[in-house]
Amino acid sequence: MSRAQVLDGVIAAGVAVALVVAGVSGAHRIPELDVLGYAALAAGGLALAARRRAPIAVLAATAVCALAYQLAGFEVPVVAYLFAVYAAVRAGHRIAAVAASVLMLAAIPLALLASGVADTGAAFTQSRDVLQLAWLIAAGAAGEALRQAERRADEAERTREETARRRADEERLHIARELHDSLTHQISVIKVQAEVAVHLARKRGEDVPDALLAIRDAGREAARELRATLEALRDDDKDPPRGLDDVPDLVRRARTTGLDARLTVEGRCDGVPAAVGRTAYRIVQESLTNVARHAAAATASVRIDHRPGTLVIRVDDDGQATVDSAPGVGLTGMRERVTALGGRLQAGPRREGGFSVQAELPVDPA
Repeated sequence: MSRAQVLDGVIAAGVAVALVVAGVSGAHRIPELDVLGYAALAAGGLALAARRRAPIAVLAATAVCALAYQLAGFEVPVVAYLFAVYAAVRAGHRIAAVAASVLMLAAIPLALLASGVADTGAAFTQSRDVLQLAWLIAAGAAGEALRQAERRADEAERTREETARRRADEERLHIARELHDSLTHQISVIKVQAEVAVHLARKRGEDVPDALLAIRDAGREAARELRATLEALRDDDKDPPRGLDDVPDLVRRARTTGLDARLTVEGRCDGVPAAVGRTAYRIVQESLTNVARHAAAATASVRIDHRPGTLVIRVDDDGQATVDSAPGVGLTGMRERVTALGGRLQAGPRREGGFSVQAELPVDPA
């Protein structure tokens, strides 16, 4: 049981005891209904234990109990009902509290008349003692004031979180740009050295090794990717990042490394969002890179399935992945990209051998 529930229970018990004591010490016009009156007094107070969980139900229960012990002839103020009004307004049910209070203002004089009060004037005079309008307004005002204070506190907390998130995003952007600049320099050196080596080999009439050509092409592609990434970070659309249309190029490049890579596209492509297309490209790229680096696979299949509201990307290989294979940084990055779009990623060894990566990305604009 939480601390708030314990506090509500203590308050409810205290109000119930206070009402019963007031009933014992007060006047009873209908002794035959004393049992009903005491039960209503106790029930009205104890109902406050649920005021946080069900404020509307507690408001109704305390109102019924208040009318019941007025009908029984107990001249006791409706204290429990005032607590219920406070709780209902604090929970945001202002209209319900106002409507219930208007009904109570009309119902209490009727209950007093039914209990044997001499005339209408006396009933209205006594109803003002039972449910004073000033206390009723004060209870509602207190609930509204606390509700507004809690709302402002929540708004301030949300603002602090948004500010911290924005600063973190700015810092990540700064780090990404710094990393881009550093990597661009190193990759440029590798690319230039490879191109010089290829040029010299051809000038001498020598056969250019496939590995050297692969290094040159990879350097060119990495430099292009880094430029595209930086321009995307700077909100520059002159060279947009890769998307679904570029996946066939990934598969063709994978074949140049000796991997038997195949691409299958199913379904109808109806306006895949750019963010989803970029993520799909990165998933295929990272999966094929992992196959080439770690899996020692001979074949790989890339399957892109356009389903209603969902884009499914699946990459399978026949490599040497095991059940104990731990996820690397690339897989973690893929999972973060997919989660950011509200999708799901499943990755792990296959029973028949090899490794499988499957991502489901929502494409519904909603």
